[in-house]
Amino acid sequence: MSVEVRVPTLGESVTEATVATWFKKPGDTVAVDEMLCELETDKVTVEVPSPAAGVLGEIVAAEGETVGVDALLATLSEAGNAGPEEVKPRAHAEDKPAASGGSVDIMVPTLGESVTEATVATWFKAVGDSFEADEMLCELETDKVSVEVPAPAAGTLTSIIANEGDTVAAGGKLAEMSSGAGGAAAKPAAAPASAPAASGGKDVENAPSANKLMAEKGVDPASVSGSGKDGRIMKEDVLNALNKPAAAPAPAAAPAAPRPAEDAAREERVKMTKLRQTIARRLKESQNTAAMLTTYNEVDMTEVMALRNQYKDLFEKKHGVRLGFMSFFTKACVHALKEVPEVNAEIDGTDVVYKNYVNMGVAAGTPQGLVVPVIRDADSMSFAEIEKAISEKGKRARDGKLSMAEMQGGTFTISNGGVYGSLMSSPILNPPQSGILGMHKIQDRPMAINGQVVIRPMMYLALSYDHRIVDGKGAVTFLVRVKEALEDPRRLLMDL
Repeated sequence: MSVEVRVPTLGESVTEATVATWFKKPGDTVAVDEMLCELETDKVTVEVPSPAAGVLGEIVAAEGETVGVDALLATLSEAGNAGPEEVKPRAHAEDKPAASGGSVDIMVPTLGESVTEATVATWFKAVGDSFEADEMLCELETDKVSVEVPAPAAGTLTSIIANEGDTVAAGGKLAEMSSGAGGAAAKPAAAPASAPAASGGKDVENAPSANKLMAEKGVDPASVSGSGKDGRIMKEDVLNALNKPAAAPAPAAAPAAPRPAEDAAREERVKMTKLRQTIARRLKESQNTAAMLTTYNEVDMTEVMALRNQYKDLFEKKHGVRLGFMSFFTKACVHALKEVPEVNAEIDGTDVVYKNYVNMGVAAGTPQGLVVPVIRDADSMSFAEIEKAISEKGKRARDGKLSMAEMQGGTFTISNGGVYGSLMSSPILNPPQSGILGMHKIQDRPMAINGQVVIRPMMYLALSYDHRIVDGKGAVTFLVRVKEALEDPRRLLMDL
């Protein structure tokens, strides 16, 4: 049976790649997941694993050719009698092993677009434990979401290849199991044989493009940390190593403030999670890329609070969800974005992309860090639909159950620091978006109204925007429209 080898997903906004190196030639025998070729994009190097065990047939895209996503690279003839190790398929939940006691690989599932690796966070089962089909075996942590790995079939865990804390590539091997009963005793000895490949990596062949670059630049391979499968050094790893000297001056400042030994003994060093590393990187990238500026205003929340108090019981009774402030702010922002569309746009190279829809990102704090689930087409939703969507996605965010798709495609973001007591802040843009609204604590303050000093519930608002495409006039106009809509919610009904 012939199998097609195609270009995998290359990442968000990446549509083509160049075939850099073929590791196999027609007629070569390959095992499942063995690397066939390497593609280079303008951002990263992508390895293409074999989708099955067999013999490589025709190579359609030769080295140096440019190929698009899902383009045909080569054909593969599946092996009919290549032996138990080479014909072993990648295990999926729907692939139920036919023979009792057969060995099945437990693989890293698809992690999502542009996500190539994950960290093994927790193993729920130990070697020798039995489990049912679809029972959770372990949990992986990527830089965006947590991914649970279910058992592909009922059986017994025979060896763990990737331990807690190990970094694994998409499609990599996590463990082995025996299907059915009585297979537990047959496999534990396999663990030591597999361990060196996961940890040592000394016999792993580096990417040819990486070897070439190291030779050109005189880089010692021992000084480069490989991010590829089994520690394989990729081209971007060499580039990262070459860029390291730029950050070298920082350690020189360290000796100025030596820490006493007794202080060091009372400290705890914990490795940043993938999510926290990504948050740190993206926030710094946002500051380095966008010409970010923040403008402020304040809103009298009297009318919104009165309207909410008047209808909250009826609202909850009819729609089954509480009426909060977020739906009012979402509606007000949608209204303002129609008048100032550049706040809902993004820069793509030398183009400005205006979005004729609003996918509202709603920043949510979780035990793992800040995430931004997206409410798609918020401009066409009712108050009840918005409240339901925010409630459901907020719960999924706190439980770590958000998918990649639920955090992509946002055009504007609202961040409510007021729930934590923040009185004033300057939110950082969520790239490539050009605007983010910061909400804050509602606080009673004395205000001058018609020549009289009265106490009103006031909230400071902050709009951070990308000054490259949003002028000061547009930013101030946007914030004033949000303020007007909240201080007189009837304007939303009249589209004023």
